[in-house]
Amino acid sequence: MRGSNTHSHEAGHEHGPGHRHTHADAAKNERRIGLAALITGLFMVAEIAGGVISGSLALIADAGHMLTDFGALTLAWFGFRLTRRPADWKRTYGFDRFQVLVAFANGLALFAIAAWIIYEAIERLRTTSEVEGGLMAVVAGLGLLVNVAAFLLLHGADRKNLNVGSATVHVLGDLLGSVAALIAGIVIVWTGWSPIDPLLSVLVSLIILKSGWQIVSEAGHILLEGAPHELDTRRIAPDIVANVKGVKSVHHVHVWSITQERRMVTLHACVAERVNSDVVVKSVKDRLKEKFGLDHATVEIERGVCADAAPKRVRRS
Repeated sequence: MRGSNTHSHEAGHEHGPGHRHTHADAAKNERRIGLAALITGLFMVAEIAGGVISGSLALIADAGHMLTDFGALTLAWFGFRLTRRPADWKRTYGFDRFQVLVAFANGLALFAIAAWIIYEAIERLRTTSEVEGGLMAVVAGLGLLVNVAAFLLLHGADRKNLNVGSATVHVLGDLLGSVAALIAGIVIVWTGWSPIDPLLSVLVSLIILKSGWQIVSEAGHILLEGAPHELDTRRIAPDIVANVKGVKSVHHVHVWSITQERRMVTLHACVAERVNSDVVVKSVKDRLKEKFGLDHATVEIERGVCADAAPKRVRRS
């Protein structure tokens, strides 16, 4: 005799007060990211013009990073809007994971822009070029103010969200890039030493690469159905056996994330013959939520041999 309990995800995503709170957080995140994208996009145009006129690679590099910021913030904003769509028969988990795909794409974009900056910096170091340090410093200073404003906007959002986190890393890297361009402009004004411009551009690119790796690594882990980093899945089975009455063994434990906030678990629980299956399922789910913070669980009850075990071969006489 077997029983099972499936935690369904209907179109309305009605998962109790905690999940409604998540929807409220998503709305706040969407507003803040949208505003940050707007001010970043507007200043990006001004910074490109300033970089071309002044001949500053650091400004152009920073504008290039701002372009990826604008794209990242816009995609992040669109990702939050798309997650509003209900689940359907083709996408039974809904569209929540689109924001993880956005974060992964943003990380790859950071790799590309960093490679371009390094290439241009090497070319600049090989040749002598005039840089208008005064204009460069002014534009970089204004860019710094814009990036600080965008960073403060995202700082007030849910930073545990991967989509928000990737957008914040973009803006933070751009903020540091503006600082580097500002320093380069000041050095050129006071000393005339123009190699500071491409050298600081390389520094900005290294910051971008580090940020890109963090984003791609985290998003890739989720896309590969990896278990949440803070959770040791090896502890789940022995904990349930020790704390849920009637459970003899637990196996086939699988934990993964749809998004960082939405974690799932499935497992098989082998129980004694006369144990009430419904009571065990509820107890297991309560324990998973209380001990491990997993409130989206599918628990399959088994008595005797696991249905997924390889069947024994029957010898023919």
